[in-house]
Formats: sequence, structure tokens, C-alpha cells
Amino acid sequence: MEIKKYGERILRKKTRPVAEVNDEIRQLVAFMVKEMYAHQGVGLAANQIGIDLNLAVVDVGNGVRILINPKILKAEGQTVEEEGCLSLPGKFFKIKRPQYVEVEALDRFGRLKKIKAQDYEARAFCHEIDHLNGRLIIDKAGFWQRLKYRFKL
Repeated sequence: MEIKKYGERILRKKTRPVAEVNDEIRQLVAFMVKEMYAHQGVGLAANQIGIDLNLAVVDVGNGVRILINPKILKAEGQTVEEEGCLSLPGKFFKIKRPQYVEVEALDRFGRLKKIKAQDYEARAFCHEIDHLNGRLIIDKAGFWQRLKYRFKL
């Protein structure tokens, strides 16, 4: 499956909440995990594959985390690191993110979970939740980074 690229409208739309976690959603989760690995990503939001649902998967090396209808409850600290995105292939931007987050989300069985994450995993959670809200890393990049990207300097 092709990952949606910068400029495609679905990436700018806030996604619809998942109404019920059922077998169809679990199959979608399994498919998204497979696609994330196939594209060598550490995260994938449903809208990146053209599906208007509030669902993302993340694996930064600690095992797959499923985020269904996620909400950031707490964010602390700050780091600035280079970030890439499957929807902006080959482009990297220095992005400011929280160092620590607490996220509330449904798991693949529909159970509400609170997940604590720090450093790279916190960054990945924030990145994917931004996708679900119609935001991309280029929106958080500094003026000169955006200018350089838009004019291919």
C-alpha cells in the first residue's frame, strides 16, 4: 500500500474517533503494523494510509503500541531532535517535542489504558497523534527549515 504524501488532503483532516474496537479494527491494526515495518517506520497513523480513523501504531524498539482514540494527558520537559516522516520521505526537520508524555488510549481489545513514554517513544507518540489531528512535522519546523523545504534549497 502506498503511504499518503505531503499535499494530500486526508493528512490535513482531523480523524474520526473509532466508535467500537472490533475484529475489523484489530485487522486494520495488524495491517498497519505490517505496513509500518514494510516502510521501515517507527509509527503509522491511519490517515497516512487513507483511512479516516483515530488510530495509530508505534514501535520504537519496545514492542508495538496501539493508540486508538489517543489523548495526551500530560507532557513534560522539552527536547529538539531531527524527525522524519513517511509522508515526507527523505526530509528531516528539527522538531521541539516533550521529553515525557502520558497518553490515554484504547488498546486492541477496547480497554482504556494510560501509557507513559519518554524520549524517543514520547516523540513518536506525539508525532502520530499530530497526524491524527491533521498536523505534520513541517508545521512544527522553523521558518528557515520550511522555506528550504518548499523551495528545495
